[in-house]
Amino acid sequence: MSVGSGYRGRFAPSPTGPLHEGSLVAALASWLDARAHGGRWLLRIEDVDRPRCPPRMDRVIVEQLARCALLPDEPPLRQSAREAVYARSLEQLLAAGRAYPCGCTRRNIDDALAARGLAHRRHGERVYPGTCRSGLQGRPARSWRLRTDDGHGGACVLRWIDRRLGPRQQDVTHEVGDFILRRADGHWSYQLAVVVDDAAQGITHVVRGEDLADNTPRQMLLQRALGVPTPAYLHTPLVLAADGQKLSKQTGAQALDLADPLAALQRAGQVLGLPPLAAPTPADWLAAAVRAWPWRDR
Repeated sequence: MSVGSGYRGRFAPSPTGPLHEGSLVAALASWLDARAHGGRWLLRIEDVDRPRCPPRMDRVIVEQLARCALLPDEPPLRQSAREAVYARSLEQLLAAGRAYPCGCTRRNIDDALAARGLAHRRHGERVYPGTCRSGLQGRPARSWRLRTDDGHGGACVLRWIDRRLGPRQQDVTHEVGDFILRRADGHWSYQLAVVVDDAAQGITHVVRGEDLADNTPRQMLLQRALGVPTPAYLHTPLVLAADGQKLSKQTGAQALDLADPLAALQRAGQVLGLPPLAAPTPADWLAAAVRAWPWRDR
């Protein structure tokens, strides 16, 4: 891919807390891939779930990135300012018969699954059985869902090639079920917001952590339903905690230590498989890392 090819990548943190080592890996990978392909790197603040986002945390994240010389090419996009856009997208899906209101609680879903002999496993996917596809059955609408069948009652199996993980597939109908677009509390789902915003920002390449790989087929299904392009995907290795679980804010990950930004970048580079790179400043290290980026031609 050559300079001027139209590559547009992004880093999209949720400002529920400051960046940690795992989020720096994701930011660095997306920045390096954009620069290695002569493209642009955008920042999106995914604050659609506003009650979970402390005030001014987005500024903290921007400052953390700047200390590592990771500077976006355009002003950040904030999901909290895009409620009307998401509403129009939902209306489009409803009008096309691809989405529908749902009156089910989690208990209703668990009972329906149990009636089929399918107990919900803790931390497992709660596969929606399609109870409200044909109507609310007298219950008020709580949420809105996307139909995940093929339009004729059959399963919808998505296949794609991840630039790092290789060929992938998922039977969205049976492994996920009709998933939520707008939640019972009125907040927009991650799936809808990210697809609408990737299209609005003209994102051609998505580079993010491997823990989000299973979201890809859901987003591809939404992209098709909304008639927007599907980006190329690359899912990167994760930073793991001492217990082997993904390092995250939910598991108590500490804020990124930026007393030495260059050292923080070097640690992130090791996770991404970059060789040791000697450089006096973060900007110099980043320039060397772009040249060493292993997924330049994939």
